[in-house]
Amino acid sequence: SLALVYEDGKDFDRAIDLHRQSQAIAQTLSNPELQARSLNNLGHALLSAGKLPAAAAQLRAAFQLLDTLRPDLSDTYRVSIFDTQVHTYNLLQQILIADNQPEAALEASEQGRARAFVELLARRQFTESSAKAAAKPSETALSIDRIRQIAKAQNATLVEYAIVPDDDFKFRGKQRAKREEALLIWVVTPTGKVTFRRVDLKPLWKQNLNLKSLVDTARCLDGSSVCEALRQAVQGLDVEPQPTDPPSATVNQTNPGLQKLHQLLIAPIADLLPADPSDRVIFIPQDSLFLVPFAALQTESGQYLIEQHTLLTAPALQVLEITHTLKRSGFHLFDAALIVGNPTMPEVVLRAGKPAVALPPLMGSEAEAEAIAKLLQTTALIGAAATETQIMQKLPQATLVHLATHGLLEYGTEPLLQGLGVPGAIALAPTGDNDGLLTANEILKLRLQAELIVLSACDTGQGRITGDGVIGLSRAFISAGVPSLVVSLWAVPDAPTAALMTQFYRSLQQNPDRAIALRQAMQATLKDYPNPLDWAAFTLIGEAK
Repeated sequence: SLALVYEDGKDFDRAIDLHRQSQAIAQTLSNPELQARSLNNLGHALLSAGKLPAAAAQLRAAFQLLDTLRPDLSDTYRVSIFDTQVHTYNLLQQILIADNQPEAALEASEQGRARAFVELLARRQFTESSAKAAAKPSETALSIDRIRQIAKAQNATLVEYAIVPDDDFKFRGKQRAKREEALLIWVVTPTGKVTFRRVDLKPLWKQNLNLKSLVDTARCLDGSSVCEALRQAVQGLDVEPQPTDPPSATVNQTNPGLQKLHQLLIAPIADLLPADPSDRVIFIPQDSLFLVPFAALQTESGQYLIEQHTLLTAPALQVLEITHTLKRSGFHLFDAALIVGNPTMPEVVLRAGKPAVALPPLMGSEAEAEAIAKLLQTTALIGAAATETQIMQKLPQATLVHLATHGLLEYGTEPLLQGLGVPGAIALAPTGDNDGLLTANEILKLRLQAELIVLSACDTGQGRITGDGVIGLSRAFISAGVPSLVVSLWAVPDAPTAALMTQFYRSLQQNPDRAIALRQAMQATLKDYPNPLDWAAFTLIGEAK
């Protein structure tokens, strides 16, 4: 702590000496976590003093110590412990950027995200047979060559974001800074070219805003007083204008939150994105950016990003590398479609100490499921037929799964319900031996062969946002072996969702590219339902085809 004071006073030599003393004391205590914390702070002081190679060396030594804490832990504990370490990975990125090593910084960015998720996937998917074991990705951090290979294999432009906290944050025993200083963006093209851009976020401080508040504003799409207050707060934000593409033929209603996020996230790299709208762009978000509706981000002229590009997301490049190996051949996507809509709803204890309540029926979801089933020439499971027992039996054989029902984002996070591991549940019809809640923890135990799962329910793309990514239903299904998911970022309205989903499958019948099909469905729905609330909630995670 005394070293931090000297560092604030710009007496870097004294600060470095004290940090070294602190590290030596930690070493005598045989406490890896305390040693790593001391190395982190020493690295920060060396960065402040301009001694960049020495600073990077301290951070890499910290990583080695932190990795000794991870073996033999459960996934839940791996996530928890990594959440306390994310600042160290972030600091190394800053050091490497300052040392003009943007590609090495991208490697560090990947090393510091979704670590527990990648380890879970590697254990689950690549230890079942010798053939799969041979395809197991390297347990070492992604090299820049492997990152280029991922871009080539995906035939997509990769966009990775990293958030730099306010430099006053340092460590001080906290896990997160309250405000952000900068946004780091790497763009990797299918040819392997890597370009780095940095965006200054300090202008947000003038309005007492941060990225999270901007994301909240962008997601607040109804006419409520709360949404209006958020929009007014963002209206006065002074963000330097960036060049944008020509206006679209149609005029969309503008949203200040969506436009400000576009200025920060997209405009600085717009010249690096593909000119062909059918070429894929895969976003790798971080922290609050996991909740960004990228499809609805708006240029100054009001054009939505989905009108310009075909979009996907992934929690990390290494997760994208693994989902690519999950793709299967030998059957058609529609061979064994499992379509579920509006099950007889279970009673649920939503909060500890409160009585169980029956979830309301979803008649719009029933109509949606029946329309999709007719399109795919199969029969939807509706009402009492859509039992948890029946769905659990059919899931392992299904090649495509569409679940139009309630998604319970927070289920499993209340004290009464803890022990479920990963939060989230899908509402299905209860029976005598099942409660009608297909939990994320139950999904994690499955081995699925489905190429695509669509969670046409509210908030299915959300969960606990941690240093390891979003912990929720999407993580559970990918861990169970599913390479592609369509999930929602907010509560979706019935009629527009039914229209969007029907168009999605209609497009998918014509073109197996799921990202293109989702883009076409959004564009078609936009014509009849111009509010992004009605069409922009869904995002495709993982593989396009």
